Amino acid sequence: MSEQTEQSLEEISFQIILHAGNARSDAMEGMAFAREGKFTQAHAKLRDAEASFVEAHHVQSALLHKEAGGEGVSPSVLLIHAQDHLMTAMTVKDLAQEIVHLHEKKA
Repeated sequence: MSEQTEQSLEEISFQIILHAGNARSDAMEGMAFAREGKFTQAHAKLRDAEASFVEAHHVQSALLHKEAGGEGVSPSVLLIHAQDHLMTAMTVKDLAQEIVHLHEKKA
């Protein structure tokens, strides 16, 4: 793998981590707003989280297109970490949606 591809893979990994981290933070903030009974803000934060996931998936899709186009991608520990970060953030968002719903139901 060339140095340019390695640099691109590193950049892709950091972009996934960035967007996943933003999504996770927004989901956590959404739960905090729901706990305070601020449901409009809670739902806005969940929408922000979803927008960050869309960005992460765009970055991830670019990587998949490279590989599908025959440009081999050797997964690095950083890329594996990025994927793990993304999947964990997705789980947090799913749980946040349910928790916001439960707080609304209780209110």
